[in-house]
Amino acid sequence: MADPQLLSNVRALVGREYGRVYAWDEVNAPMIRQWCEIMGVDNPLYTDPAQALATVHEGLIAPPAMLQVWTLEGFHANNYPQGSTAENPYEVLKLIEQYGYAAVVAVNSELSFTRPLRLGEKLYYTTRLESVGEEKTTGLGTGFFVTLVMSHFVEKPGGHDEAVGQLLFRVFKFRPAVRAAAAEAPTQAPATVKRPQPGISDDTRFFWEGCAQGQLLIQRCTTCATLRHPPAPVCIECHSFDWDTVAASGRGSLYSFVVMHYPVVAPFDHPNPIGLIELEEGVRLIAGLVGVERDQLQIGQRLQVEFQTFDEALTLPLFRLADE
Repeated sequence: MADPQLLSNVRALVGREYGRVYAWDEVNAPMIRQWCEIMGVDNPLYTDPAQALATVHEGLIAPPAMLQVWTLEGFHANNYPQGSTAENPYEVLKLIEQYGYAAVVAVNSELSFTRPLRLGEKLYYTTRLESVGEEKTTGLGTGFFVTLVMSHFVEKPGGHDEAVGQLLFRVFKFRPAVRAAAAEAPTQAPATVKRPQPGISDDTRFFWEGCAQGQLLIQRCTTCATLRHPPAPVCIECHSFDWDTVAASGRGSLYSFVVMHYPVVAPFDHPNPIGLIELEEGVRLIAGLVGVERDQLQIGQRLQVEFQTFDEALTLPLFRLADE
């Protein structure tokens, strides 16, 4: 049970607004270009002044996902421009920590946008402690979910600053669970950990049944022939509910990838490379990568699907490097 004094102190902070943190630079084309190059974004609205001028925006805009980029401190921690607040918006985490909740893990973050950012605009954000949940017990331990909201603004003459977006950031501040002492060696071998089964619905059943038959099936709208993946009940182009499937060739290229090192989750092998594969048919899907080391992976590599069955029940499409 949480200490009553802790609960009182925490609740007194909920709703508190912390001062401004200013951006070092105005929204500018070089930073946009470099960000787009790194992220693999080729939308001319962000990098081609002539094409952007002909749109409703009448000029270049910044990618919405760059919202937080403009107000980051840079290479050195807490290195913000003059005039930025010295207040610590995470003081509630320090307070909770004093009562024995020493561990913290990021839970989720959400970006929302009011309008695009344009060249020459200068940003700042303020932070509000949105909420501190009731004490919860999870697999990690017992603690509190803490939610902060960073509201971003564009400076305007006369103090009429304009809200342009928000970043919601939620963490779990907790007291790690005490693990039971190791029991004596079991007399029988422990049960084998099986791969988790996917959630299967009427919209996705065709895909898993196709995998079991060694086919990579992609949903196709029968009205406009648009392919879509992941499967969905409605066409993303013409909104038709009518669809069938087409068997993909299984060939594609590596559009992006991550390599999972931690946490180690049985029964997966680690490091565990996972790719975003762009199929020849034009859709992308996420799948495991096999038969390749981390330092061999390169964006654009040609891949070929292969189907592997696990636990005599689950057949998955995995990808390996295609033969030259």
